[in-house]
Amino acid sequence: MNDLFYNANMSKTKLFLNTIFWGFVLWLFGYILGIVFFAFVPKEVIGWYIMPLAIIFTLWVLFKKIKRESFKCYVGLGVIWTIMAVVLDYIFLVKLLQATDYYKPDIYLYYILTFSLPIAVGWYKKSFHR
Repeated sequence: MNDLFYNANMSKTKLFLNTIFWGFVLWLFGYILGIVFFAFVPKEVIGWYIMPLAIIFTLWVLFKKIKRESFKCYVGLGVIWTIMAVVLDYIFLVKLLQATDYYKPDIYLYYILTFSLPIAVGWYKKSFHR
């Protein structure tokens, strides 16, 4: 099943589901870390504590679990993951938890990294690992 799911020649539907699955897993990882860190660090800096761990996990996912045939697919990955992050953050943090002061520099950096890390890894894979 894993070979089929991560095969570079997978169908567009499986490719899309793979994109959505990993985008949600990455978002959920940060969400759970936020809940854990809420008990230990001031809420104003939770994002800065999450960021290094989230970057490492995202890079692991991009190098080990994501296989795409073209660079354009990595750009699409960045777009979809960023849209997911913005929408899920808004629903589950801003609305559900009423985090009215949620949008700060760490969150904007998180959105930039969510968009740019897949593109950077895609460029790296296509340039240096043919």
